[in-house]
Amino acid sequence: MRVVAAMSGGVDSAVAAALAVEAGHEVTGVHLALSQHRQQMRSGSRGCCSVEDADDARRVAGELGIPFYVWDMADRFAEDVVDDFVAEYAAGRTPNPCLRCNEKIKFTAVLDRALALGFDAVVTGHHARLADGELRRSVDAAKDQSYVLGVLTERQLAGTVLPLGSMTKERVREIAAQRGYAVATKPDSHDICFIPDGDTRGFLDRRLGAAPGPVVDAATGATVGEHQGTHGFTIGQRKGLGIAVGDQRPRYVLGIEPVTRTVTVGTAEQTGVDEVVTGRPSWTGPAPVLPLEAVVQLRAHGTPVPCTVSAGEDGLVMALHATERGVAPGQSAVLYEPDAERGDRVLGQAAVHRTRVRQPA
Repeated sequence: MRVVAAMSGGVDSAVAAALAVEAGHEVTGVHLALSQHRQQMRSGSRGCCSVEDADDARRVAGELGIPFYVWDMADRFAEDVVDDFVAEYAAGRTPNPCLRCNEKIKFTAVLDRALALGFDAVVTGHHARLADGELRRSVDAAKDQSYVLGVLTERQLAGTVLPLGSMTKERVREIAAQRGYAVATKPDSHDICFIPDGDTRGFLDRRLGAAPGPVVDAATGATVGEHQGTHGFTIGQRKGLGIAVGDQRPRYVLGIEPVTRTVTVGTAEQTGVDEVVTGRPSWTGPAPVLPLEAVVQLRAHGTPVPCTVSAGEDGLVMALHATERGVAPGQSAVLYEPDAERGDRVLGQAAVHRTRVRQPA
């Protein structure tokens, strides 16, 4: 096959490209210039798309003897990922920018351009598996990225190659070291790539400005503090609330209301929900018949929970078989097959719209 290897400058994409060459594919390396300030340098594991990253990717491509190009997608990334991130927080939701980047950039814009140029597929260094066209978890549970790939469609998966899903991260670094790649020991990227200092609240403050409002205790209705913007909070948050409550019990964010600028807090017991209502789903294969039994993961590093999925008014209703805490609107609810032998298979996903507690029968 003629394939594009998306090369971020990290160890995973370097080894993925090398394995694609070894497999006999005709490989062209592509680095995505996503930052509008590419001269900034990385700070350890923070940041991405710097000149340093592009140079690391170019160096590996040279060692592989493959063509290498930089595709400038900074404007589209700013619109589809960064602006979306800011708008979601402004609306009181908690987005996952990695999932949005996969959906809008890496597996839409890049794949579409690659196919238009006559390539057959895009190779990436994501830790997830493709088996018979089905998306599944990586064998390395600690590095599994199937959650952020759950938004991909059957068509997109058909044009995707994931060489790393059947190996551990330790093995990936061993392969890179054996090949003499300088990126073999390069730190993994963490946090949000377009906020290299890791200060998400500061980033949002600069984009949205101050909008003071009350922090209200759910139990008493009393105002227990003041905030400078609802965008500084997410459901389930405990730290950084800046409040004083008489009984000294820890408080967590229960609700965010941007219109009234109100943040509602409550005790740990009040954070539990057992029903999730979502928007319109996307499926990694043919749409399943509803209702169905599945396992849902409600955050990138969350514990999967069995659930019963049925059709809702505009999306899905997921009745959880166990109470979950801190489920935030805006996050993706990724569904996996519940079968013991195939429970690593991704069925699809939908964005969380709201949560609630079911009334006893």
